[in-house]
Amino acid sequence: MRIRLGLFAVVTSLVAVSAHAITADELVAKNVAARGGMDSLQAIKTLRLEGKLIVDGGLEIAATQIYKRPSYYRFEGTLQGMTMIQSYDGKDGWRIFPFQGRKDPERTAADDLKEFSEQSDFDGAWVNASAKGNKLQYLGAEDVDGTDAHKLKVTLANGDLEYVYFDSDQFLVIRTMQQRTVRGVEIQQETEYSDYEKVNGTYFAFASASGSVGATQKDKFTVEKAEANATVDDGLFAFPAASGAGK
Repeated sequence: MRIRLGLFAVVTSLVAVSAHAITADELVAKNVAARGGMDSLQAIKTLRLEGKLIVDGGLEIAATQIYKRPSYYRFEGTLQGMTMIQSYDGKDGWRIFPFQGRKDPERTAADDLKEFSEQSDFDGAWVNASAKGNKLQYLGAEDVDGTDAHKLKVTLANGDLEYVYFDSDQFLVIRTMQQRTVRGVEIQQETEYSDYEKVNGTYFAFASASGSVGATQKDKFTVEKAEANATVDDGLFAFPAASGAGK
């Protein structure tokens, strides 16, 4: 009986390992399929997300994120009649920070452009990774706050690292951890994702919380309205031509 139980335990263990064995490419394929499929994802050319951003533990900002392929991104946050803007056109970035008394647009520093470049990719750095110059490595299963997850390491073309955690049942992303170097200092930031909803046939997270790794207080963004494939002019992302600031 002991021999049989021992063999049973070994077989069970092997089956469990086999069930969880997956390659990086297979994991990405499952994620894309879970989100609605590659055709559905690629059919989205522009994406506008409107909602509220909670910062500093309770300060509420009306926020909008605008994406446009191939790599445009713009964030707008409005509070007490003032609107901050951070924008990226795939090459250069700029910002307006009226909350700090800066009402003229300023060019974004080269190191800070990394974050915008990564943010502009709403497909995810792991989708079509090789075409983007990114490398993937599957790191096995890991517990994420009580949820079994598959962990994927993404080495970006610029040298930064991103670790992506996919729910083992739904294969949707529940957490990412970015590791980048800014002005010689290594920065680690994590984002948690939840409340997935369909937009034009593709699932996107409608709730996210971002902050430094290990931080107890994170900035929370909740999507209240989403629109895909609305007309968005490229000029929206360009540095304002009427201003000479930053030149």
